Amino acid sequence: MTSRIARLVVLLGLFATVLGVSIVKRQASNDNTDIKNDSDLCKGRSALEYFRLTASEDCRDVVRCSVQGLLALRCSTGLAFDIEKQTCQWKNQVKNCDQVEKPRLAMPLLSTEEPICSENQLACGNGDCIERKLFCDGEPQCSDGSDENICTKEKDPNRAPPCDQKQCTLPDCFCSPDGTQVPGRKDPTNIPQMVMITFDDAVNNNNIDIYNELFRDGRNNPNGCSIKGTFFVSHKYTNYSAVQDLHRKGHEIASHSITHRDDESYWSGANLETWAKEMAGMRLILEKFANITDNSIVGVRTPYLRLGGNTQFRMMEEQAFLYDSSVTVPLSNPPLWPYTLYFSMPHKCHGNGQNCPTRSHAVWEIPMNELDRREDPRFDERLAGCAMVDSCSNLITGDQFYNFLNHNLERHYNTNRAPLGLFFHAGFLKVNPEFMDAFISWIDEMLDRNDIYFLTVTQVLQWMQNPTELSSIQNFSPWKEKCDVKGRPICSIPNACPLTTRELPGETIRLHTCMECPQNYPWIEDPTGDYFSFKK
Repeated sequence: MTSRIARLVVLLGLFATVLGVSIVKRQASNDNTDIKNDSDLCKGRSALEYFRLTASEDCRDVVRCSVQGLLALRCSTGLAFDIEKQTCQWKNQVKNCDQVEKPRLAMPLLSTEEPICSENQLACGNGDCIERKLFCDGEPQCSDGSDENICTKEKDPNRAPPCDQKQCTLPDCFCSPDGTQVPGRKDPTNIPQMVMITFDDAVNNNNIDIYNELFRDGRNNPNGCSIKGTFFVSHKYTNYSAVQDLHRKGHEIASHSITHRDDESYWSGANLETWAKEMAGMRLILEKFANITDNSIVGVRTPYLRLGGNTQFRMMEEQAFLYDSSVTVPLSNPPLWPYTLYFSMPHKCHGNGQNCPTRSHAVWEIPMNELDRREDPRFDERLAGCAMVDSCSNLITGDQFYNFLNHNLERHYNTNRAPLGLFFHAGFLKVNPEFMDAFISWIDEMLDRNDIYFLTVTQVLQWMQNPTELSSIQNFSPWKEKCDVKGRPICSIPNACPLTTRELPGETIRLHTCMECPQNYPWIEDPTGDYFSFKK
């Protein structure tokens, strides 16, 4: 046993060196005083949690408990340890050097020998009683916040029930126990393989050439209609005349927030009002300045894929969003089909500190099935998957990328034909012309087959609500809308409106739109640019 522990410590040290840290066992004195102190320090602590022995300005040093006592970790020069995120990162990004340990969350008293509260009530950590329905609603009701500290799909007192296929029926509801079942229980060999290409962030002159090349005229699905993609658009620097033209051509436009703030905790902990301002506000901006008036903006993807738990999905219900596509699913064979959140998610909440929904919601989830990034899956050892294509960091050459696309297509095609999601930021293809060439060649090869379709997310959901076999798919009417759009952009020379807003002091930003220029640059408190929210 001793040799196994020693080997583990050595492996930890090697692993830490790769991450830019060093791990060593703290030295104990001969009188065993340190051992006794270590025992006191570790009482009630998780062996996985690092803490500081003392607060310091340097804040590179932390320790954690182990069977051998305390293991010390030191971040490399220029880094500091973030006690909240439990990782080393750049010193200027760490704001908790004065914090010795991660705050311990108060837990509610859900299991006691004698009942504390009356029926339909549950006890907070301090013994106060509140209504059961208030637990995990996104708003702390207990004075100690304990009602929001057990919100996992396994522990939430108001959690959604497991899939019940007798109650959950198409077209409004779809679930399966493990998420892999084909809608309508169709034979996978008799249904189309759907591929979703999506892009995140601003649409502008930096990337519109990529989109025009990928979705050029004449690149058609087997039913004769042009291939389509979905664009999750964030506001700043977006050219709304370009968005309007993408929509004219039949591509789907969805909401990716106004601010796209780079603070992940902002999204994980945002309240209902903030989520509505960010996502419904972005939809309002798109509708007004890209002149999208057909109520087609029904999807959401969260920045950095940071979910907002039940609060985010309650907002989506209230604001009439149809689907979210932010939940990542660990690499699995077969992959998962989209599902509704009336019932519990058919997989674990994936991601460090992720805030997944636990309650029942009238929202579809388009899961981001992780992609297999191995160059040769037959021989290479198993690697963690990647949800966004541009996070598959081991892809270096165009040939590797081409093989990667083929392999992941076959993973879906040869099992349950769950929709294949290829989720991008345009910069990945912009800075890698070799990848762009390989991607175009691959798409063209796939279109030579009669059972592979490149569709928007909404088109995938339309098929799921009415599962149609290959023998009839050529005439499937939801896929024939805006089939092969011709014509020119709505305006040849859009307005380039130089605008400011009190919310972004000192910045002048040009808003490109075919519509009339607003008074101010639209932002989260003033999405129409009319300053209504600033009037006294």
